[in-house]
Amino acid sequence: MSRLVEILYFADCPNWPPVATAVDRLARELGVAVDVRLVRVASEDEALRLRFLGSPTVRLDGRDVEPGAGERRDFSLACRVYRTEEGFAGLPPDGWLRAALAE
Repeated sequence: MSRLVEILYFADCPNWPPVATAVDRLARELGVAVDVRLVRVASEDEALRLRFLGSPTVRLDGRDVEPGAGERRDFSLACRVYRTEEGFAGLPPDGWLRAALAE
């Protein structure tokens, strides 16, 4: 059975291709089958409807990979900044992706 991975992004985001590559690499390392779906968000209305926290947003089986993201309500058509232990980043760290894939 494969895990559903949704990568939500907007067209000019430079960070969604590297996160898609990281998801693929980590899934292979962990031996997890994934069904990756790219979801382009094109408007503020879509951002609100999809509960889009910025580009790129990665969800596994409907849950955001960022710990605590389910409590956030700052939905918008914007770049996403992740607060990590190493500082601010434009994509989620491998550790978060690995943990989500391993669940």
